[in-house]
Amino acid sequence: MKTKKESKATPRKWSARVKTTSTYPPEGLFTKSAAVIARTLATKKVSPKGPSSGMRMLTFYINRAGKDLPEDRKKELENAKRILSEHIRDQKKES
Repeated sequence: MKTKKESKATPRKWSARVKTTSTYPPEGLFTKSAAVIARTLATKKVSPKGPSSGMRMLTFYINRAGKDLPEDRKKELENAKRILSEHIRDQKKES
């Protein structure tokens, strides 16, 4: 009988247990261009609480995919974060 330490199973990440009642981004969104990602995450349909909620979704995705993302995909997602943060900043200036 194997103990937990001897188990060969890969440890699960805490993020795999995250459950949310909020809306989910459309399937395949994070494989699109930075502009499309930012625009979609800023919509009320995807982020009913506003673009800041979309930023959290994007950051969570980047952190969860992490080391498995190719470098060019990471750059595109970071660019989407920049675009989305500019949108959030502009929105705050209007308020």
